[in-house]
Amino acid sequence: MVVVGVQSGPASADAQREAGATAVALTGTQRAAAVQEAQAGAAATAKAIGLTAQEKLVVRDVVKDADGTVHTRYERTYEGLPVLGGDLVVHQKKDGSRKTTKATEARISVPTTEAAAPAATARSTARKVIWAASGKPVLAFETTVKGVQQDGTPSERHVITDAASGKELFSYEAIETGVGNTMYAGQVTLGTSGTGPFTLTDANRGGHKTYDLNGGTSGTGSLFTNSVDTWGNGLASNRATAAADAHYGAAVTWDFYKNELGRNGIRGDGVGAYSRVHYGNAYVNAFWDDSCFCMTYGDGIGNTHPLTSLDVAGHEMSHGLTSSTANLRYSGESGGLNEATSDILGTSVEWYAGNSADAGDYLIGEKIDINGNGTPLRYMDKPSKDGKSADYWSKSVGRLNVHYSSGPANHFFYLLSEGSGTKTINGVTYNSPTYDGSTVTGIGRQAAYKIWYKALSTYMTSSTGYAGARTATLNAAADLYGSGSTQYNAVAKAWTAINVK
Repeated sequence: MVVVGVQSGPASADAQREAGATAVALTGTQRAAAVQEAQAGAAATAKAIGLTAQEKLVVRDVVKDADGTVHTRYERTYEGLPVLGGDLVVHQKKDGSRKTTKATEARISVPTTEAAAPAATARSTARKVIWAASGKPVLAFETTVKGVQQDGTPSERHVITDAASGKELFSYEAIETGVGNTMYAGQVTLGTSGTGPFTLTDANRGGHKTYDLNGGTSGTGSLFTNSVDTWGNGLASNRATAAADAHYGAAVTWDFYKNELGRNGIRGDGVGAYSRVHYGNAYVNAFWDDSCFCMTYGDGIGNTHPLTSLDVAGHEMSHGLTSSTANLRYSGESGGLNEATSDILGTSVEWYAGNSADAGDYLIGEKIDINGNGTPLRYMDKPSKDGKSADYWSKSVGRLNVHYSSGPANHFFYLLSEGSGTKTINGVTYNSPTYDGSTVTGIGRQAAYKIWYKALSTYMTSSTGYAGARTATLNAAADLYGSGSTQYNAVAKAWTAINVK
């Protein structure tokens, strides 16, 4: 990892600050106990932060910092109904003082919680909710519509409708997708189980397993099993090659989360997700699905380019991380930040691996050649080079597809890590511009991804947009390095450089 500069004096204070504000990796048992303890005190917490008697708090995650600060993430209910957009995080210091970050500052109240589901809604999967993510809270129905997207990806579309008028208030896609490299890692060590036969079961990383769907599009398929502990031959024609890539990617991502971010697995509970390879026929994508807590990979054009690379694994598992933390809604600006988080952490996983066969870079999907001309899918230094992504924030960014509204956040991360201007890193030349023509000096990838992760896990909420992301990362930088530190000032400057002020 490259971190800019070696300092003395004030830097020692920065290092102490980072150590104190860095998350402690909890075991599954410790996390369960922390969640249980927080839930036991949820009623008192609700009262302390000013919620009404009709509102209850449900603990979703607990993050503990080394200095004793506890960040508890809650969902909210109102008269027993889920409040969508009502999530909040309580930050309590060791001395008992607390602050609260809310997805909405609106008072949760509706005239009645009685409403009959419309006939069309009643025939599908629906639940009664309070919609509080935009404006005044209203009674609503959340309908889940399952199907298949145009490219063959499963679809699980959530539609929120006003219970009184039937008007659609919001909709989003729950299946989160991404693409990346294929067959790149060379010979690697895999975590397996058994003594013959062997299985692709990584007991040291939460029991992560890799399955062969064999062209299917549902279920888990069959667990990869072999009489010898050797998997694949580097060619797509060998079914275990894609499995080896996916299994390796999951392992490196797990190690990155634990060693760099202090997180024990996707949910922080020590439980591994699982991977499914050989999905469908010539499926050119990969996706994360919360309902199965799994990553799924297609075999690419002509079934010759499995999308099972390291940055894909990091990208997909990071969708699961986002779902387990801020739960950034997969639409509008929050959807763009969701996708950017996966690009940012997937890229960071690639750098962390230090794999000489696929050196770290700020290119997304550079090996897959999905465009047929050797160009990557996305660029972090100047996102608009893909012809669709935005370099800078504007009022219209939220109307873009989430893979393109992610551009400004990807650009922010590159600027924060490496700075503006022209430079060559690992043989790749970058030239990152700024909105206002300013010069940005990077603080290094490690500091940048630690700030982004802390912002995601302790300050962002389901409705966070670009302005909220700026506030969240400044809070995270202050926690890790101190308000007014080099890192804090660089975060502010990098946001200004993409027109978020």
